[in-house]
Amino acid sequence: MSSFPTSKAPGDHAVACDSGSVTCILQSPEAQRHWARDGIYGLGESWMNGEWTVDHLDDFLCQIMSGPTPKISWLSWVRLLGAAAKTRFVDQQAGKGAFRIGEAHYDLGNELFELMLDSSMSYTCGYWKDATDLEEAQRHKLDVLCRKLELEPGMQVLDVGCGWGNFAHHAATHYGVEVTGLTVSAEQAEYAKNRCAALPVNILLQDYRTFDGHFDRIVSIEMIEAVGRRNLPRWYRDIDRWLRPGGCFALQAIVGETISRTSDRRLDQYILWLVRHIFPDGCLPRVQELSARGTSMRIDSWERISGDYDRTLLAWYERFEQGWNTISDRYSERFRRCWQFYLLGCAAAFRSGLVDVNQIVYRKSSSQGVRP
Repeated sequence: MSSFPTSKAPGDHAVACDSGSVTCILQSPEAQRHWARDGIYGLGESWMNGEWTVDHLDDFLCQIMSGPTPKISWLSWVRLLGAAAKTRFVDQQAGKGAFRIGEAHYDLGNELFELMLDSSMSYTCGYWKDATDLEEAQRHKLDVLCRKLELEPGMQVLDVGCGWGNFAHHAATHYGVEVTGLTVSAEQAEYAKNRCAALPVNILLQDYRTFDGHFDRIVSIEMIEAVGRRNLPRWYRDIDRWLRPGGCFALQAIVGETISRTSDRRLDQYILWLVRHIFPDGCLPRVQELSARGTSMRIDSWERISGDYDRTLLAWYERFEQGWNTISDRYSERFRRCWQFYLLGCAAAFRSGLVDVNQIVYRKSSSQGVRP
């Protein structure tokens, strides 16, 4: 049985991290049992239960994610194998499954996200080059994507996974384009429609698989993680079908080798916790799955911005904690600790290099020849 991930016996512990010494205090022996049985997944469960505390949770988790793979019980191996089989063989977005993540996560209440996010309501990695705060980083990200798409006035643009309408609003306001946005969240759709009411923006509460149309440019900012491994080839074919010849498609995607024979078990343990508590049916694509094989699109540019996500997540966490008292009557303390582990655990995953985020631009050939 593995001891709790510290240098001493249960009690008051010190762990060496990049930022110095991190103090971890066990509040219950259950924390030890969770860790020994389920590794990082168990740490998340016991953190939510208030069974242990630590001064700098992100540094603590980064230490673990950068260290030896935690040993887990055979029951946890069964859970991992089950998740791998589900990812590979089950279409978790079938039927109304595509709307599950909207109902379980994005419809938690706009007041929660307004508290945590910047004024544009961008719930994706910011672009921190030359930015001094979250507001600037998110504005830069939207502008960088617009420039990479080479937007011109009058173009028709599709935003797949439009969220609260941040890209649609920015592109229509500053670049004079017409935007259609797709989302599976009712709260996001209503919010985006209201904020873009005076702009040439059409927001649809619709699964992309039931949608059709033709566009000069397409953008998708961190929606691909909800598509599912089985559906990725079809997703790329749909993008290709919607995109007019000579058009561009800009993708911002979180990438990681997860829940597979060759994946990192430290990341797998954390991803399983995220899927259970934060993003139901989520699945990070692998780098090789972003090639758009079988379409007429070619990769035009690829930019890695992983360090920017660490800063973005820490900014969200700071705003979440600073404003907690204003929403604490609507959410439980367990919910608060769940989101602490979510935000700071993700920051640790990016910091340790277990996951990556990239901006990729694809260009469709004018001849529409399909690449094998």
